[in-house]
Amino acid sequence: MKRALLICAFLLSACKDDAQDISPVALTEESVGHYCQMQLLEHDGPKAQVHMQGQPGKPLYFSQVRDAVAYSRLPEQDGVILAMWVNDMGAPGATWTQPGAENWIDATTAHYVVDSSIEGGMGAPELVPFADLDKAADFAAKNGGAVMSLAAIPDRAVMAPVALPGDDASDADYSNRLKALSDKIGG
Repeated sequence: MKRALLICAFLLSACKDDAQDISPVALTEESVGHYCQMQLLEHDGPKAQVHMQGQPGKPLYFSQVRDAVAYSRLPEQDGVILAMWVNDMGAPGATWTQPGAENWIDATTAHYVVDSSIEGGMGAPELVPFADLDKAADFAAKNGGAVMSLAAIPDRAVMAPVALPGDDASDADYSNRLKALSDKIGG
């Protein structure tokens, strides 16, 4: 009987839920963006971190909140996202140039300003997160855009290509570059 109880105790302890810590991790000099592999503290605007199942204490960092939201919506992203944290741009001391290293809020409860006139750290449009709805509305009144929940943000705000200054996305430019490349290869 004692042996059976010991076996049951062992099996129950083996089945114990060892939940992964998904607490936000403070940014440091070693924190680099998942896509750009650049040091995050060198970029303006809010940042994000995504905690994946099986990667405890090693979140994927994003130089822009927009990029983290896009990552979470990609059909080829097959990992399990346990948590996503974003900088609270309404936190005391948070500025566009110094958004903060520890002022994280749950991305699912944040209020986002979408389509503002302010660019993110990588020069693309940015989703600007706030814990406080009134601070988000104030930011939108000053910088344009609309306040939305994470679920309400349209895919076009995070997945659409971005034309950066100096880009010429016209068909004529594309055709000219393609012809020049073909001539170079064939010539």
